[in-house]
Amino acid sequence: MTRVSPISAGLAERCPNCGQGRVFRGYLKFKPNCQACGQDFLSSDTADGPAFFVGFIVLIIFAPFGFIIPMANIGLALKLFLMFVLTVVTIIASLIMLPKAKSLMMALQVANKAKEAELDHGDD
Repeated sequence: MTRVSPISAGLAERCPNCGQGRVFRGYLKFKPNCQACGQDFLSSDTADGPAFFVGFIVLIIFAPFGFIIPMANIGLALKLFLMFVLTVVTIIASLIMLPKAKSLMMALQVANKAKEAELDHGDD
């Protein structure tokens, strides 16, 4: 079996093991496992990582417009309309990016065999 790129599998929202099965059963709810190869999806815990990265990327892209629009030399009605449009576009971009980010983070965890950190007590 050919090795699947975790990045391409994650962005395609496909199984990081075989690249075939879909990873979500709902908007952000993982399936228990892959229908094609049986890879366990529930053992990976993405926590708040995807939301943080999506929020950070969206902030970098759209925040400048939040400062530029109020300072623009245009009418108040147009400013309000542009701020409304900016808000809607920001929300839509976040909602589109979030499943991709969650799937990507899960695929990277599976590919790198990531697990919860453990304390090393050393030899005392």
